[in-house]
Amino acid sequence: MPKSFSGVFPIAPTPFAANSDLDLDGMRRVIDCMIDQGVDGICILANYSEQFLLTDEERDVLLDLSLKHVAGRVPVIVTCSHFSTRIASTRARRAAEAGADMLMMMPPYHGALLKSDEAGMIEHFARVADAARLPIMVQDAPLSGVALSVPFLVRLAREVPLVSHFKIEVPGTAAKLRALIAAGGDAIVGPLDGEESITLMADLEAGATGTMPSALLPDLIKPVVTSYRAGKKEEAEEAYARILPLINYENRQCGLRATKTVMMEGGVIKSDTVRHPLDALHPATRDGLLRLVGQLKPLALTWGK
Repeated sequence: MPKSFSGVFPIAPTPFAANSDLDLDGMRRVIDCMIDQGVDGICILANYSEQFLLTDEERDVLLDLSLKHVAGRVPVIVTCSHFSTRIASTRARRAAEAGADMLMMMPPYHGALLKSDEAGMIEHFARVADAARLPIMVQDAPLSGVALSVPFLVRLAREVPLVSHFKIEVPGTAAKLRALIAAGGDAIVGPLDGEESITLMADLEAGATGTMPSALLPDLIKPVVTSYRAGKKEEAEEAYARILPLINYENRQCGLRATKTVMMEGGVIKSDTVRHPLDALHPATRDGLLRLVGQLKPLALTWGK
């Protein structure tokens, strides 16, 4: 059975210079900051890493740099999603060779209408698993437009045993986690949530063993998870209530830009540039974000000062 990954596994942002070139020194500083945040692992090349705005060559550079710089300090999950099974398998093999500990994948899709059927999805995941021989986390998110039913996810886990972890971030996440755990039993090694941990308390109550937020405030999210899992529910609820306004603001107003803005303010990176066609936060939204962050003072706000 694959090793269980539990705890807080945030998504690493990809820093860019003001001209949108990769900021490789900034990437190293992001990794160091995240490790200092006390994370249980790091996920790279995900959607919140702007993976859809990176060239294949840039992916390879970031993969090698990140794994080399982490140097085994924490586990690293590498996202290798692609509609093409061949390309996803190549990415997975490359990640395994670089030293990744786990892969994360969305189901194969392209645009709103081009999707695979269930048999095709199982073969897709099976061929990627064969290519890398690493545990795989399925990312079940509305972005793909693919409906992944609980019976299908359980079938996938049983037919492709390396598919053992599930990042559930759909409407009604807690209900889906609860049903998945009940139906899948031991095949569901790591049920986690995502979406900036915006439904974390309900998801922990449903059986989630961890969460995959952004890198904005994992140091403040981790006490929620550790307290809850230690049986200190009231302590977890109090810690979560304190940070929920910021999580909500990030999720509903800022998206992936929030982490970059705060890390730039905190001296982790030099620029909060996102690549076009994404655009910068509106000044008023940025002010609102920094006002909330200033009240909580997560490590990202002070790490580089």
